Amino acid sequence: MKKAIRIIGIIAVIILIIAAIAASMNAKPSNADKVWDTEMTLGNPEAKNYFVVYSDLVCPYCIAFENAIVEHEEDFKKYLEENDILYEVRLSDFLYEYGESNPIHSRYSALGSYCAKKESKFWDYYNLAVTSIWNDYFKTSGKSAFSKMSSIGKDYWINIGKQVGLGEDFENCVKNEDTLNEIETNAAKTAKLAHGMPYFKFNDYTSSGFDLSWGYDYVLMYFQAGLESKK
Repeated sequence: MKKAIRIIGIIAVIILIIAAIAASMNAKPSNADKVWDTEMTLGNPEAKNYFVVYSDLVCPYCIAFENAIVEHEEDFKKYLEENDILYEVRLSDFLYEYGESNPIHSRYSALGSYCAKKESKFWDYYNLAVTSIWNDYFKTSGKSAFSKMSSIGKDYWINIGKQVGLGEDFENCVKNEDTLNEIETNAAKTAKLAHGMPYFKFNDYTSSGFDLSWGYDYVLMYFQAGLESKK
């Protein structure tokens, strides 16, 4: 009798182990597990909805999208909270690494952003960079301003850092290209996942591109499409 009870107990334990393994294999990773870098996110890490944008700071269409958000920053944060959305920017020097003209200012812009991220000031830096690039170039000249940006050196991006309170460590980081390996790695991952620039993935919805004449209402249209894709 005791032997039979032991056998039944062993079988029960084996069944429980198998069930636990099966559950772990079937469990979907949380949004937090998918994030490339938490410093580049806004919203609840465990939110039900997950919006990713692949971007490059010197891409005109990327800046049009991001500038529309920056201009409505408080409304946007409220929208993320109300709709339980985690928002992530996957920024790199994609246009330098994989673009047709390989603009070096793409790399410099990424260096500025990643060096600011090292000091936990990514969003301060990124938002000001978006506003600066939009107002200095694309707002009046449209996408033709892209060619004019070829003269932008590291100093332009360093100056943005100074405006948000970043100091000597940040400046040296940009000049010495301390974050280059991380930038190149993310650019390579972007090349495998993104089709166009900017590229959006929101739940089961994907899309690319954004017109320079579009505003915040078009941003919300992208988000709405993503929300509806999960229903």
